[in-house]
Amino acid sequence: MKGMQKEVVCPICLDFFTDPVTLECGHNFCRPCITQSWDREGRNSCPECREEFTDRTLKVNRALVRLSEKARTLSLNQTEKESKLQCEEHQEQLKLFCETDKKLICVICAAGREHKSHSFMPVKEAVETYKDQMKSSIQSLTKKESEIQQMEQQQKQKISGVLEQSHNLQSKITSQFAEQHKILIEKEQRAL
Repeated sequence: MKGMQKEVVCPICLDFFTDPVTLECGHNFCRPCITQSWDREGRNSCPECREEFTDRTLKVNRALVRLSEKARTLSLNQTEKESKLQCEEHQEQLKLFCETDKKLICVICAAGREHKSHSFMPVKEAVETYKDQMKSSIQSLTKKESEIQQMEQQQKQKISGVLEQSHNLQSKITSQFAEQHKILIEKEQRAL
């Protein structure tokens, strides 16, 4: 199930595909995710391999639509099973997330000495909180990566400009030395 989930999760929103489309490079994304990404970046490129495209050709991936629907159903079933996980000590359902210990606990554990001064939140809230944190981290990293690529592109342009100047200077020096050499040969001929 976990292996299959990786294949049916959009790399941008980190959720099951909704309206999955395939780019020319073969990578898959949710239609809304990729169009928002392109609008935000101002260019049509794949967020995974960075290949750029001249137009916005998006092909619907019907097989991925069916797979992601099945995975979503399986995930819901799995979530129901996981939500019924029980505390080994009290045989109670694990309904809380201990932020201090970063683990699921039952209501009785929360009232106990071990977690007395800890902070808690419902499991669903914790999932949403950490999911949002992951999304913002990914967006921040994507933005930084984009900035780094722009800087790299600017550096490449500067390097090519310096190389061109170097080549021009080399040509100029060579021609001046050739002229000086010619003048010296003429003087030598006259002196002889």
